[in-house]
Amino acid sequence: MDSIEELKFLAGIKNRPVMQEYKGFPGSNISVTGNEKGELMKKHDIRPGTEEWFKLWFSKPYLTGEKPI
Repeated sequence: MDSIEELKFLAGIKNRPVMQEYKGFPGSNISVTGNEKGELMKKHDIRPGTEEWFKLWFSKPYLTGEKPI
Protein backbone atom coordinates (compact mmCIF):
# COMPACT_ATOMS: atom_id res chain seq x y z
CA MET A 1 0.00 0.00 0.00
CA ASP A 2 1.54 3.34 -0.99
CA SER A 3 1.52 6.43 1.20
CA ILE A 4 -1.53 8.10 -0.35
CA GLU A 5 -3.61 4.93 -0.12
CA GLU A 6 -2.55 4.42 3.49
CA LEU A 7 -3.50 8.02 4.37
CA LYS A 8 -6.90 7.54 2.71
CA PHE A 9 -7.46 4.39 4.75
CA LEU A 10 -6.40 6.05 8.02
CA ALA A 11 -8.70 8.98 7.28
CA GLY A 12 -11.59 6.57 6.72
CA ILE A 13 -11.98 7.57 3.09
CA LYS A 14 -11.08 4.20 1.61
CA ASN A 15 -11.51 0.70 3.00
CA ARG A 16 -8.52 -1.53 3.53
CA PRO A 17 -8.14 -4.31 0.93
CA VAL A 18 -9.71 -7.61 1.99
CA MET A 19 -6.37 -9.42 2.18
CA GLN A 20 -5.19 -7.00 4.91
CA GLU A 21 -8.35 -7.08 6.99
CA TYR A 22 -7.83 -6.77 10.76
CA LYS A 23 -8.62 -10.04 12.51
CA GLY A 24 -7.95 -9.08 16.15
CA PHE A 25 -6.54 -11.48 18.70
CA PRO A 26 -8.26 -14.86 18.84
CA GLY A 27 -9.78 -15.57 22.23
CA SER A 28 -9.58 -11.95 23.33
CA ASN A 29 -12.77 -10.35 24.60
CA ILE A 30 -12.18 -7.08 26.42
CA SER A 31 -15.77 -6.72 27.61
CA VAL A 32 -15.54 -10.00 29.56
CA THR A 33 -12.24 -8.94 31.12
CA GLY A 34 -13.62 -5.50 31.99
CA ASN A 35 -16.73 -6.98 33.59
CA GLU A 36 -14.67 -9.41 35.67
CA LYS A 37 -12.38 -6.64 36.91
CA GLY A 38 -15.38 -4.39 37.59
CA GLU A 39 -16.96 -7.07 39.76
CA LEU A 40 -13.68 -7.55 41.64
CA MET A 41 -13.56 -3.79 42.23
CA LYS A 42 -17.06 -3.85 43.75
CA LYS A 43 -16.40 -6.97 45.82
CA HIS A 44 -13.14 -5.63 47.30
CA ASP A 45 -14.20 -1.93 47.37
CA ILE A 46 -11.33 -0.86 45.11
CA ARG A 47 -11.48 2.78 44.01
CA PRO A 48 -10.05 4.09 40.69
CA GLY A 49 -6.63 5.70 41.04
CA THR A 50 -5.61 3.80 44.18
CA GLU A 51 -2.60 1.50 44.34
CA GLU A 52 -4.92 -1.54 44.45
CA TRP A 53 -6.74 -0.33 41.31
CA PHE A 54 -3.49 0.02 39.35
CA LYS A 55 -2.37 -3.39 40.54
CA LEU A 56 -5.69 -4.94 39.48
CA TRP A 57 -5.73 -3.41 35.99
CA PHE A 58 -2.04 -3.32 35.10
CA SER A 59 -0.40 -6.32 36.78
CA LYS A 60 1.03 -8.95 34.45
CA PRO A 61 0.57 -12.25 36.32
CA TYR A 62 1.58 -14.30 33.27
CA LEU A 63 4.96 -12.50 33.20
CA THR A 64 5.77 -11.85 36.85
CA GLY A 65 3.56 -14.31 38.73
CA GLU A 66 2.19 -11.37 40.74
CA LYS A 67 -1.44 -11.76 41.78
CA PRO A 68 -3.66 -8.73 41.08
CA ILE A 69 -5.64 -9.15 44.31
